[in-house]
Amino acid sequence: MSKRILSILTAVALTFYAGAVSAQQLSLAQISNYLNQLQTAQGGFTQINSDGTLFTGQIFIKRPGRIRFEYNAPSESMVMASGGQLAVFDARSNTGPERFPLNQTPLNIILAPNVDLERESMVTNLVSDGTTTTVTAQDPDNPNYGSLQMVFTGNPVELRQWVVTDELGTETTVILNDLIAGGALRDIMFNIQAEIRKRAN
Repeated sequence: MSKRILSILTAVALTFYAGAVSAQQLSLAQISNYLNQLQTAQGGFTQINSDGTLFTGQIFIKRPGRIRFEYNAPSESMVMASGGQLAVFDARSNTGPERFPLNQTPLNIILAPNVDLERESMVTNLVSDGTTTTVTAQDPDNPNYGSLQMVFTGNPVELRQWVVTDELGTETTVILNDLIAGGALRDIMFNIQAEIRKRAN
């Protein structure tokens, strides 16, 4: 890992834990309730890929089933989910986005209409360090789709970070910065076809 990435991660970690309130381990019911009540949210994110590359951008969530990652320059790519699909827009490509069924990706765990982490075989690990609670979940019917490790703080409950592990074992970490819940987000922001038309012009 380069010194630059290490220094950025250290700064993010210090920001993340600054002023954190010590709390007991959150229950699966508390976490499920938090996610189900999280209808809309937006904020910044830092993404760390398995090869050590780092990107930043803005994230927008509109549950159920919709999410949008806008990557900052020099990437200027986008990842968007809606209509049961996850679309990856590569700014260098002219062939349109690469698409995947959303329910075959770990992100579906937090975007599902009803999040129930107490469902049998859905959670594979639950730990707490006194400040954060980390829960690792998977689709109990299709564990081969990968897993999602989520980090929450308490008082109040907030999602701070997740790590997606895909079907090949590749890990992608997303650290959320100043995620603000609530507020109106237009449906057009999550319209894959509209984004395709926009990029074609």
